[in-house]
Amino acid sequence: MVQRLNKALPSGEPSEREEPHGAGLDRFDIAILRELQLDARLSNTELATRIGLSAAPTWRRVKWLEQQGYITGYRAEIDRRKIGLGVLAFVRVDADRNTGTATRALEDAIGKLPEVISCHYISGAGTFELQVMVTDLDAFSRFSIETLLNLPNVKDIHTSFSLGEVKAGAAVPLGHLQAARPRVLKATG
Repeated sequence: MVQRLNKALPSGEPSEREEPHGAGLDRFDIAILRELQLDARLSNTELATRIGLSAAPTWRRVKWLEQQGYITGYRAEIDRRKIGLGVLAFVRVDADRNTGTATRALEDAIGKLPEVISCHYISGAGTFELQVMVTDLDAFSRFSIETLLNLPNVKDIHTSFSLGEVKAGAAVPLGHLQAARPRVLKATG
């Protein structure tokens, strides 16, 4: 059995040769998440430099974060207006019946609509809150009458339109995460 030895840096911080990942996130993992949210196109070398590790352990950590489902994908942020999607609507959908089968049928139908960019179960009045993007008000009118109102179990819809974005595409907040210190294997012998 080969045993890896780890030495602490003069600052008291562990070296980058750490024990394999445990269940929690440490400061390096949180730093990776923060940096990739800001720029998912970073090279592994640049990411490693920014978080203070070398490339190999950074790459292993990114792969672990992906495998564990912390990182669910990488995508480009597109300016909707530049591609002709001038209307962003928030649509509350009231379901006719709230049984499991009826709700799943409605979920499946909503999930197939490319105009719906997000869908949430909501508390209070309504069953779902949708964010819908279309080219203009005429397109939204057609979409609501021909598609949304014809989905299974839809009783009614209520729409509000965005008059301007104050904040969009924001990174997920990470300040609540308690960074665990990386575990370091002790030298034996």
